[in-house]
Amino acid sequence: MASNYETFFTLSSYAVVGRSQAKPFPILSYRGLKAMGKTVYAVDPSANFIDGDVAYPGLAQLPGPVEGLIVEVPKAETRDWIAAAAAAGIRDVWVHMAHDTPEAIALAAEKGINLRTGTCAVMYLNPGLSYHSIHKLIMKMVGKY
Repeated sequence: MASNYETFFTLSSYAVVGRSQAKPFPILSYRGLKAMGKTVYAVDPSANFIDGDVAYPGLAQLPGPVEGLIVEVPKAETRDWIAAAAAAGIRDVWVHMAHDTPEAIALAAEKGINLRTGTCAVMYLNPGLSYHSIHKLIMKMVGKY
């Protein structure tokens, strides 16, 4: 049976949120979803383009609805993105490891969001040998995949 983390990638449309001005955009997650043939939008309030694609400043500006959201922003912004996801009707959210906060987790629970956190989405997206595949192996061994 697939884990809650694995089922996240059965959705058909996603937004990936970053803030390039503060830290590199989560380009591996963005490219990985595109490589899977998913509809994916870059959301970055501090950039006009990501990887040659239009970057939207927020979820309300997306050209269509999305089912899943990956958030990798400074921790101080995470709760606000959970609130934006709830307002946009997004029920599946992945907050990159070490970017969650107790307030964001509580808000996600309150709003009925299926929140994935505590690990890296890229280890589910990148096949082959890499740092992320080693991380994947370790997580499987400890039962957290």
